[in-house]
Amino acid sequence: MAEAHQAVAFQFTVTPEGIDLHLSHEALRQVYLSGIHSWKKRFVRFKNGIMTGVYPGSPAGFSIVVGSYMAYNKFKQLDPSLGLFTKLGQHIPISRYMSTDSQRIVGGILVGTSLWVTIIMIMRTVLKSLLSWHGWMQERHGSLSWSSRIWMVLVKVFSGRKPMLYSFQNSLPRLPVPSIKDTCERYLESVRPLMDDQQFERMKGLTQDFEKNLGPRLQWYLKLKSWWASNYVSDWWEEYIYLRGRGPIMVNSNYYAMDFLYVFPTSIQAARAGNAIHSIMLYRRKLDRAQIKPLMLLHTIPMCSAQYERMFNTTRVPGVETDTLQHVNESKHIVVYHKGRYFKVWMFYDGRLLLPREIEQQMERILADKSEPLPGEERLAALTAGDRTPWAKARESFFSRGKNKQSLDAVEKAAFFLTLDDTEQRYDAKNPVKSLDIYAKSLLHGKCYDRWFDKSLNMIVYKNGTMGLNAEHSWADAPIVGHLWEHVLSMDPKLGYTEDGHCVGKPHPNLPGPQRLQWTIPAECQEAIESSLTVARALADDVDCHIIPFTDFGKGLIKKCRTSPDAFIQIALQLAHYRDKGKFCLTYEASMTRMFREGRTETVRSCTIETCAFVRAMVGDETREERLRLLKLAAEKHQNLYRLAMTGQGIDRHLFCLYVVSKYLGEDSPFLKEVLSEPWKLSTSQTPLQQVELFDLVRHPEYVSSGGGFGPVSLASSNT
Repeated sequence: MAEAHQAVAFQFTVTPEGIDLHLSHEALRQVYLSGIHSWKKRFVRFKNGIMTGVYPGSPAGFSIVVGSYMAYNKFKQLDPSLGLFTKLGQHIPISRYMSTDSQRIVGGILVGTSLWVTIIMIMRTVLKSLLSWHGWMQERHGSLSWSSRIWMVLVKVFSGRKPMLYSFQNSLPRLPVPSIKDTCERYLESVRPLMDDQQFERMKGLTQDFEKNLGPRLQWYLKLKSWWASNYVSDWWEEYIYLRGRGPIMVNSNYYAMDFLYVFPTSIQAARAGNAIHSIMLYRRKLDRAQIKPLMLLHTIPMCSAQYERMFNTTRVPGVETDTLQHVNESKHIVVYHKGRYFKVWMFYDGRLLLPREIEQQMERILADKSEPLPGEERLAALTAGDRTPWAKARESFFSRGKNKQSLDAVEKAAFFLTLDDTEQRYDAKNPVKSLDIYAKSLLHGKCYDRWFDKSLNMIVYKNGTMGLNAEHSWADAPIVGHLWEHVLSMDPKLGYTEDGHCVGKPHPNLPGPQRLQWTIPAECQEAIESSLTVARALADDVDCHIIPFTDFGKGLIKKCRTSPDAFIQIALQLAHYRDKGKFCLTYEASMTRMFREGRTETVRSCTIETCAFVRAMVGDETREERLRLLKLAAEKHQNLYRLAMTGQGIDRHLFCLYVVSKYLGEDSPFLKEVLSEPWKLSTSQTPLQQVELFDLVRHPEYVSSGGGFGPVSLASSNT
């Protein structure tokens, strides 16, 4: 290809007269601009690291504190160094090198800086103490007591001005460890509606034995970890729940996000990819510069931002016993899959990010490429869809050297992975359920070999311009990916398209084309690929997916009834499940714990005694008034459980960590073993719209997405 020569900085030819050196000035220019871009990025990161490190302090605050201190001492004719240089002068001949005035200035700056740092540490400590109080969560929605209002004012005062993404990390409190007694009581309460009297009495005996004997010893070790580690749950949760799992992550772990439901911005696949990729890269730039505002509950209470750190340039690397997360600080390319071929596409040229039309140009080149896949290349990604141990062994045997390693490095170190899918997916108003079912299953697992499931993010753009996202779960939870996806969807109408559906702008005349990745895949490796594909297809075929659009009413009507929309939906799901199965089951709803440092999720056990009472009333002959009373009780109970989960008083993460400690100590606990083996047959997690301000749904109600979803958490389970 002619474009490939531009990537070579120099060429030389050996002649009888010597070596004839030919420099490519364009290539050298690109090297220079790339270096400038990298150094700018490093400088911004260094500056942001300092700004975050001293927050809620700021350069302006430093100037005010030091300036005021110096002015006060000058007015009072005091020594601003507080005698520091006088004491040092007794041992070191400072006067030889600095005049008295210089000593006063330098000493004043040092003392003023110490005062500024002290003020910062006090503000952080006070803010951490304030954020440890959660009484505001007990207030009724729309009304706050005077104590909560005063508390919010104090939080705002000590929170500083113009925070960056990671500004509050050092001010967030640590996740508290609940008491053994509280956890055991809440556990028994949660399983009471699921057991008959005999089963419950047996479990009660196991619980009481654990609470009195082994529990306190395990709790001591857990308390010790909570004092030492930033979060006593997160590292074990990531390792044992995600990375140590040896089954497929496709369906079982990865989840998906969907496109607009009613809007189809363009039917040109390359154009849709151009705008979407550009939007994602703009988001990554803001993330690198920490310019994304931290999520704030009630515009006041900061949430932990630690999960954003590994959004891009991240891959889950398989291991024989456990996987690892590989993250690189910088990646200037993405990898694109189309019809069995892999292409490396650079995202920067002339020291800048490619524009949407230029990215579309690159996608057009890939779509126009008629080359055939190399032997074994087309289904290579099936290795990431099957069991983890075979993939780890194949990776070590066939991808640890040569061009296979180079190509695998290109995939694993890419900013993210993109599939130009050769199928068409779209919401069909004439056949809404079937069209969404097929669309969701495609995003969840595709053909089982056209997504690189190990990548933190897989973007899928279909032949007709519809798009979606598939995300690996171990590095972060769905709200983090949802935040990115909301940005991408909101940017699409702003970037816009021409009348004929292309991205706005012009193609670049000298843009080097995509680079085809090369593989040499022997027969033994192809057998491993086919084996993983067989496992993955069996799993994909076993998933029965149905998405039913509901337009009768929304959360607005539920709020008018003074009921929590989440509680309403959870109770409705319990009623639906009971009418379908004729019994209740252990139900999993995820709640975030990001009010604490490095917090991830906690479980809300939605099947409560109060909810079961309401369900029985609905299928029985109780009056309308009685049913309404029981509904309000059930909703209030659910909200209380949600508050407990958000404030670190849930039970499942505590029990999980106690179980991990017991394994480290070699202790066998019948109680913990039984608790952690109980299957979650109904999983009802959901992620609401976080950045409402990005979408004008009053003027444009059509700009809504059908959200996303995930696979069943166990055999014969139901998800929403």
